Amino acid sequence: MDIQVGDVLKLKKQHPCGSKEWEVLRIGADFRLKCAGCGHQIMIARRQLEKNVKEILPKT
Repeated sequence: MDIQVGDVLKLKKQHPCGSKEWEVLRIGADFRLKCAGCGHQIMIARRQLEKNVKEILPKT
């Protein structure tokens, strides 16, 4: 999966704030994502993220 810093990912499940879109801030073995709705940041393992990505949206 070709994910770059700055990409916006649409995930299968939504965040409690209601948004399904996350911006990629850091890549590596783990990813740092920022919620497009509320700005909450999380770290998630590459394997788990790749399983949960529904769509990669163009960079903003």
